[in-house]
Amino acid sequence: MIYERCRDILLKECELIQNAVVIQEKIRQAAVNKEWAVFEDNLVVMNSIESKMENLEIEREKLFNVFETVLHERSFSENLDAKGRFYKLVAILPEEQRNDLTAIYRSLKIEAFKLRMDNEALMTYLAEIKAVLNDFFSLAFPERCGKMYTKTGNHTSNELRSMVLNRSF
Repeated sequence: MIYERCRDILLKECELIQNAVVIQEKIRQAAVNKEWAVFEDNLVVMNSIESKMENLEIEREKLFNVFETVLHERSFSENLDAKGRFYKLVAILPEEQRNDLTAIYRSLKIEAFKLRMDNEALMTYLAEIKAVLNDFFSLAFPERCGKMYTKTGNHTSNELRSMVLNRSF
């Protein structure tokens, strides 16, 4: 029972991570091609995947709690992180089931690492573009280099946007 449930959760998480990798690439392509509608649509899909992953993680935690109850070991949750709890769970399983779960778990970790690396690369790319644009605008429009404020007195970024002059005093 515990093996099958853990296997199902891990396989679902692997599938979601693989879907997230595909969506992450679509987001990157949309940013590079400046297709902002596609970019936003894919962000919505990515948020949906994130929500599903959170639900699966909650299920996995519940499974660990059931496992803890079955073993009657208080030290199970008090001293171990999620990875340690996972390995504690698989340690009592037969070798074939243990090998199956650890292979799925390693695959999940590798895919999650790839996704994180892709995300960091995209964030670096976007940050560099923003820095280049800010430098360009500060050189092209030096009068806008200083701080700008809204009508309410809050600081606003130095973005190029339409300006309306108030001609009445």
